[in-house]
Amino acid sequence: MPESSKLIHVVKAPIPLDTLQLEKELDGSSGMNRNTGNGKLIDADNDLKAIHAWLSEFEGSPQTYRNYRKDIERLLLWCLIELNKPFSSLNRDDIGAYESFLRSPTPVSLWCGPRTKRHSSRWRPFVGPLKEVSVQQSLSSIGAAFGYLSDAGYLLSNPIKLMRRRKNKVNRSRHIERFLDRSTWEYLWQFIEQLPEGLQRQQEQKSRKRFLFSLLYLLGPRVQEVTDLKMRDFKRIREKWWCSILGKGNKREEIPVNADMLSALIDYRRVLKLEDFPSPNEEGSVLRSIKGDRGVSANMVYRIVKSTVIEAATAIEETDPQRADTLKRASTHWFRHTAITHQADNGIELRHLKKSARHNDINTTSKYLHAEAERWHTDLSKHRMPG
Repeated sequence: MPESSKLIHVVKAPIPLDTLQLEKELDGSSGMNRNTGNGKLIDADNDLKAIHAWLSEFEGSPQTYRNYRKDIERLLLWCLIELNKPFSSLNRDDIGAYESFLRSPTPVSLWCGPRTKRHSSRWRPFVGPLKEVSVQQSLSSIGAAFGYLSDAGYLLSNPIKLMRRRKNKVNRSRHIERFLDRSTWEYLWQFIEQLPEGLQRQQEQKSRKRFLFSLLYLLGPRVQEVTDLKMRDFKRIREKWWCSILGKGNKREEIPVNADMLSALIDYRRVLKLEDFPSPNEEGSVLRSIKGDRGVSANMVYRIVKSTVIEAATAIEETDPQRADTLKRASTHWFRHTAITHQADNGIELRHLKKSARHNDINTTSKYLHAEAERWHTDLSKHRMPG
C-alpha cells in the first residue's frame, strides 16, 4: 500500500484512496461490523487493507477496477468525513443516508469539481449529483464489496442486503437507450469519411479514426478490450477470420470478423506499412499511436471518440440541434450499445447476439431488441381520436 507522509485522524477533505492512511480510531481495526472470531480468509487487519484486497481481485480488468475504486472510495471518504466513523462500522441506516447523499453531494465545494488528475489539489470525488441509474450502480458496487468482505470473514454482515427489496423497486428501462439510431450513426460515419487528408498527419489521424470506429461498430468491444487487442488476435480459422477478444473475467471469446471489418483492418495495416494480414505471432497492438510505434491507452481511445463526436455535433448544431445533442452525450461505450442494437435490428438471432456481445445472461442481450417496441408503436398509431 502506498505510504503517506502524514497519518490522518480526523479526515476533513476528500483525498484519493491510494494516498489515504488512517490512525487506529478510524482504520476499522475495531469496527462494529468486524468479525473478531476465526475464519478470516484474507490477510487484512484494517479497512484499507481489506478494501485493497477486494480491489486487487479486479487488477486484470482495468476498467472494472477503476469503476469499483471510484465507488468504494466515495463511500469510504463519506463515512470518514461526514460520519467520522470507520468503514467497518457502517450500518443499514448509514447506507440509506449515503444513498441520499449520492443524489446531492453537499457541500458542493467540498465534494464536487471538474474532472482533473487524481492527485491534483482540485480533485473531487464527484462532478455533480448522480442520476438514478448511477446511484443504483454505485450501490451495486459497494454491495459487491460488502459481500466479498463478508464472505472473506472480514465483516460480520453485509448491510446493503437489507436495502435489496427497496432497490429492486427502482423502475429500470426495459431497453438500452444510450446508442445512436441508424441515421445518426450514418451521419457520423459520413462526417469521418469527409475529414480532411491533405497533410500526412491528417491522413494518419483520419485512418486511425476510420479504423477505430469500424472496430467499435462491427465488433462492439469495450474500451479496455480495444487497448488490449493485439494484431495476432485477428486469426484465420478454416478460411474464415475471427477476432479473439479478452473480456471480463479474463475470458477469451472468438468473434466473427466480417468482410467490412477485415477490409478496415487491411486499410489500417497498409497505413502502418504492414502486410495486409497479421501473422499468428504478431505482437503489436491493433490500435496504434500516430507514429505507429506503440499502442494507445484507454484514455486516448476515449479522447479520440469524444473529440470526433463533438466535432460532428458542432457541424450540425444549428441545423439539427437534437441530433447534435445526442452526439455530444455519446461516449465510447455508446458504440458497443449501437453495434448490438443495430445487429438486433438487422435480424441477427438472439443466441448469436449474446455470443457477439459476450453476455452471461440472455436477458441482458434482450434489452437491445427494439424492433418489437417499434412495431407496437406503429400499431398504436392506428388508435386515433374521432374527427
